[in-house]
Amino acid sequence: MECDCLVAASGADASVRSARLTGTRLSKMGSGNAPPGLRCMPTLRDIVYENVREGELYEKLDRNRVRCFACGHCCPIPEGQPGVCKVRYNRGGTLYVPWGYAGAVQCDPIEKKPFFHAYPGALAYSFGMLGCDLHCSYCQNWVTSQALRDPTAVGSPLAATPKRLVQQALHQGAKVLVSTYNEPLITSEWAVAVFKEARAAELLTAFVSNGNGTPQVLEYLRPWVDLYKVDLKSFDDRHYHQLGGRLQPILDTIRRLYEMGFWLEIVTLVIPGFNDSDDELQRLTEFIASVSTDIPWHATAFHKDYKMTDPDNTSAEILMRAGEIGRKSGLRYVYAGNLPGEVGDLENTRCHNCRQLLVERYGYLITRYHLTSNGCCPSCGTRVPGRWAREFNGQITAHPFVPHARSGLFSILGPSVSM
Repeated sequence: MECDCLVAASGADASVRSARLTGTRLSKMGSGNAPPGLRCMPTLRDIVYENVREGELYEKLDRNRVRCFACGHCCPIPEGQPGVCKVRYNRGGTLYVPWGYAGAVQCDPIEKKPFFHAYPGALAYSFGMLGCDLHCSYCQNWVTSQALRDPTAVGSPLAATPKRLVQQALHQGAKVLVSTYNEPLITSEWAVAVFKEARAAELLTAFVSNGNGTPQVLEYLRPWVDLYKVDLKSFDDRHYHQLGGRLQPILDTIRRLYEMGFWLEIVTLVIPGFNDSDDELQRLTEFIASVSTDIPWHATAFHKDYKMTDPDNTSAEILMRAGEIGRKSGLRYVYAGNLPGEVGDLENTRCHNCRQLLVERYGYLITRYHLTSNGCCPSCGTRVPGRWAREFNGQITAHPFVPHARSGLFSILGPSVSM
């Protein structure tokens, strides 16, 4: 499958302690303005705004304003206000950013992220925080991504440290630690802290992102991120405006990621009536091919979720049409996901030179693996672009699962918390 969503809401089976702040003061931007009798009941906003540290991706402006460089909005943030993401905020002319918690943790097959050309069968220990710089009406992780924007999106953050996350990833047998479920660019400082610990433990690292980046944040991430997946949601700027962003920063980020040497795969959730026209898919895939014909492109099936309940679910026929368009645009590695067993050969990896079957899949399950130890086709010797293990050692799981008791992390919110 190619849709990186949670299988369960975070915090549901974690051991719950009483509400705990990383400071003793409630934020003035939260329940500090509530009537005295209610101030002892911290809101989600209070908790998020107390679990912070000073950011690194910003500059100071005049009149106590700051400019944030974590995402393509480059928000100029006035004193006392958050950015578009709602989780990076200006207090006293200093930008504060999320720190010390996880909005969700889950163990996933790496194929779910999706990465098809990076260590097939590996386990990806996935963690996220809260917030997003976009507001997609079809978001499948809206409970975490739309927290602080949508009053019904109330998660239960889990207290975490970089060391603890890495220890638990190793305990589960993971090969890759992945920042996902919310938009990782807006929590880049925390991700880098976790990834530094991960690198020391010889784990690989990855971002699953909407790609709304800046040159500053990509340079900041470059030493610490191995794999990067971008959601290219549309090739129409009007559609991106509906989602709360712009197309150009995503295109610029895709070019930079490739030029900077990240291993890059791109996903497009194909939504009937939104982005599934032949013309749009052709322009989208021609753009990817102009960056590199070796970039894997995943066309994945939409299903009704969150606020988008009008379009029909994406059919296998639509995905196969998208795949054919991608191949005609020159892309060598085109995949279709979310409909296991219904999309013909579009779940499998074949040599682009001789069409030898190299990796056979059914959903997340690897059923056959034929790459050589140096990542080449055994039939014709062609090098297949990607990040390959010397040998395929099977899979820990072909299904996502939530670590028992959230891997020993504990809730920093009570079971019922208001916005």
